[in-house]
Amino acid sequence: MKMRESRVLKKLRAGEVVSCFKVNFGDGQASELVALTGFDCIWIDREHQGQDWSVVSSHIWATKSQDADIMVRVPRGSYSDYVKPLELDATGILVPHCMGLEDAKKVVQMTRFHPLGLRAIDGGNADGAYTNLDFHEYLRQANQQRFVALQIEDPEPLDELEEIAALDGVDMLFFGPGDFSQAIGAPGEWNHPRLVAARKRVAEVCIKHGKFAATTGPIDRLEEFVAMGYRFVSVGADVVGVSNYCHGLINRFNKETTPVQSAQGGYK
Repeated sequence: MKMRESRVLKKLRAGEVVSCFKVNFGDGQASELVALTGFDCIWIDREHQGQDWSVVSSHIWATKSQDADIMVRVPRGSYSDYVKPLELDATGILVPHCMGLEDAKKVVQMTRFHPLGLRAIDGGNADGAYTNLDFHEYLRQANQQRFVALQIEDPEPLDELEEIAALDGVDMLFFGPGDFSQAIGAPGEWNHPRLVAARKRVAEVCIKHGKFAATTGPIDRLEEFVAMGYRFVSVGADVVGVSNYCHGLINRFNKETTPVQSAQGGYK
């Protein structure tokens, strides 16, 4: 028996570009719908959202049903916060606000099995096929088929970026432009020179150390990011799509029904 193969890692290791979409809605049907359209990875969030573990499970089941990967952004906390999504069979985790080398080392220690780390072992959950996966194969395959991404969204880790990227057990560095722009005192200035330089540096360092560079941004900039070296790009979110769709509908509705002629010939 084998652990479910990661679609993301398979494509990245083959030199391909991975598509990602962020799902904020709490129902797993949203993730299923996105996966049905062909996205490689769905990203759900526990850093900024209060989704309980049953909701996380529903998203994981939904994506697995369509052979898509799912990445859970975890809250900063204990090792349990990091490993529970993996035990539920999420394909990867995204750890926000990696602040330096020692921080990165602690994440690896908590999320990777021997010989990379000292992740707490259970094996009786979904990722271990409920003990049906051989114990040693479980450890080996979990290290091979599940990814750990560190979010670089502050200036502080840039001083140790080379050392962070060189760590065994780290698959991906994810540049977060939103918090980075705030951290440099330029919130929302996506073309600020310091932000542009940091985004480029993350990609360059990943390429140098054989890791994968990830980021988020509008689809109109996808070609630019790929040329820069990014191979995992989150290009949309359900709340944005539904909001834009609803705005478009209501704007057209209001345009076509105002003013409305009454039966008496007047206008209302």
